[in-house]
Amino acid sequence: MSSETPENSVPSRSERIVEALLFASKDPLPSAEIAERLPDGVSAEDILQKLQLRYATRGVHLVQIKDRWAFRTAPDLGEALQVEIAVRRKLSRAAIETLSIVAYHEPVTRADIEEIRGVAVSKGTLDALLEAGWIQPRGRRQVPGRPLTWGTTEDFLDHFGLTALSDLPGLEELKATGMLDKRPGLTSIAMGDESDVEPEEGDNEDDGQFELLESEDGA
Repeated sequence: MSSETPENSVPSRSERIVEALLFASKDPLPSAEIAERLPDGVSAEDILQKLQLRYATRGVHLVQIKDRWAFRTAPDLGEALQVEIAVRRKLSRAAIETLSIVAYHEPVTRADIEEIRGVAVSKGTLDALLEAGWIQPRGRRQVPGRPLTWGTTEDFLDHFGLTALSDLPGLEELKATGMLDKRPGLTSIAMGDESDVEPEEGDNEDDGQFELLESEDGA
């Protein structure tokens, strides 16, 4: 009697056909469809059972999903196969202006940002910058109400290729590159001018000049 087990025995031609069919198919295959590809007299169910045993201890398992069959990653290996996928998402104009104010004036409070921009700062704007890792809390200002202050992070410097905040371009440099438009709010950011500016309408989320990267876990 042979001492070979299903794991180390030489697969038959029929087993190899079924393996090839399952690996080549993007969707689970019904056993009836598999049977159509096998020689007469060969049981698809028997072949599938043999393959299920053969792959039981490997990186992929042969699993049955109702009346269909497919190879799937072994459950205990799922964590090792997780990958991070970069997803590009535009920053809104409000987020860009808020980030600029924080960078040029930090540490700043939400009220400081609103005074310079001339419009209210939504919670979502700060949340987006916080999620991107570009701003962080810097403590509380010692004034009535003790408002939270914000500053930039090392990730912000790294993303924009800066060694320190002193590397940020000045007003004349921004004008030369065309990055300042005629709205007084943007000019005041670079100049440090906190004089009142006219309130503007709602910000358009598609006006972003920069993009941030998000990470998603993929199996």
